[in-house]
Amino acid sequence: MAQPKGIENPIQLLVEGKAQENFFKALIQRLRLQNEPQIQDFGGVSELSCFLEGFVNSPGFGVVTSMGIVRDAEQSAAAARESVDASLRNVGLPIPGDAKTDSAPTVHVLIMPNDEEPGMIETLLCQSVADRPVNRCIDDFFDCVDALPDIAIRNPHKARAQAYLATLPEPQVSVGVAALKGYWPLDHEAFAEVREFLRSL
Repeated sequence: MAQPKGIENPIQLLVEGKAQENFFKALIQRLRLQNEPQIQDFGGVSELSCFLEGFVNSPGFGVVTSMGIVRDAEQSAAAARESVDASLRNVGLPIPGDAKTDSAPTVHVLIMPNDEEPGMIETLLCQSVADRPVNRCIDDFFDCVDALPDIAIRNPHKARAQAYLATLPEPQVSVGVAALKGYWPLDHEAFAEVREFLRSL
């Protein structure tokens, strides 16, 4: 169970897992934000509610003026949003877009890949390199796998991201560490909404 780190910054960014943590570290470095958020890893999607309980009761929480929460949509962006809203409501934090809540801190929520479609961080990562020639080879590989009996790719976005990383100098790294190594084009249009989300904090 993930535990909140000591609060050292009035701007907090809560992310889902180590891969997101490293991705956002890389993107924040790339953006050179005037006020960088402190990143907190809340663990898996089912852990957010418990994490927030500890977070709001942490020493120093009173200094927090703005916070963002990022999680993957997985199968449904709407369900993911509802889950985050329920977790916020459970600890008395304001819910974005709710006119009835105007208390501090300001809360922003980003459901990846785009707040509407199913998917995850790997969905955006794959989109960012979709126009690269190596994707023709990756397409051929998955077409071959799809034709085999008794093999089903359960998470094509994660699988394609790993296949892309297999073509790079250090193929064993996670997608988040790959971002720190510059393997994903963080200036790509696929990440435009994510960049705006960070600037909004």
